[in-house]
Amino acid sequence: MLEVRNLKVSYDGVLAVSRVNLQVGKGKLVALVGGNGNGKSTTLRAIAGLNAADEGEIRFNDTEIKNVPAHKRVPMGLCLVPEGRRLFARLTVERNLELGAYTRDDPREIQESIDQIYSLFPILKERRHQLAGTMSGGEQQMLAIGRGMMSRPKLLLLDEPSWGIAPKFVAKVLDTIQLVNQQGVSVLLVEQSLHKALAIADYGYVIQTGRIVMEGTGQELLNNEDIKKAYLGL
Repeated sequence: MLEVRNLKVSYDGVLAVSRVNLQVGKGKLVALVGGNGNGKSTTLRAIAGLNAADEGEIRFNDTEIKNVPAHKRVPMGLCLVPEGRRLFARLTVERNLELGAYTRDDPREIQESIDQIYSLFPILKERRHQLAGTMSGGEQQMLAIGRGMMSRPKLLLLDEPSWGIAPKFVAKVLDTIQLVNQQGVSVLLVEQSLHKALAIADYGYVIQTGRIVMEGTGQELLNNEDIKKAYLGL
């Protein structure tokens, strides 16, 4: 579904990502993991079209999209849930969901999608009239994912979904991500928490100083001695 080849991204002439190669198969949950400042979010934003790629290819469903504007990638089935959630804090849960369907124009189908989100995340239905900014971090992250789902993505890009969430809610958010994947949506998950991300991933890539330094199934990477020593403190 997604193939990134030799991706290179710079900020003000400073190289941030160099020759990144990765793939996401249809229906798969793939994790891109590594420490802060190593190029995870830059890679994700380049795939979404928010960061310009200097070089390389970004192919989505066999179509080259490197030069396609970000807003035109959404109707193609590519949606980014950004780090920090970026909800409309002074709007209700339901209004946030409605705004996630801005590329769609059939009210009946939009309502059906909202009902599906409520079925997937019952807590959002309970909070549907509540202002998004008054919810807990975990509930806000579920709403951010739900809002992303409203565009009917084929591939959901998730940037640090456990960021700013109390530890007791992290597992619930990761369960949410697995539920979304089980609905048939492919997922590319960017996470600083290697153990949590790789534990649910079909496949994983480790990025360091802008380069992919290791890849394998989630379990293979979790069992790798170098990963244990460098990232998991084992």
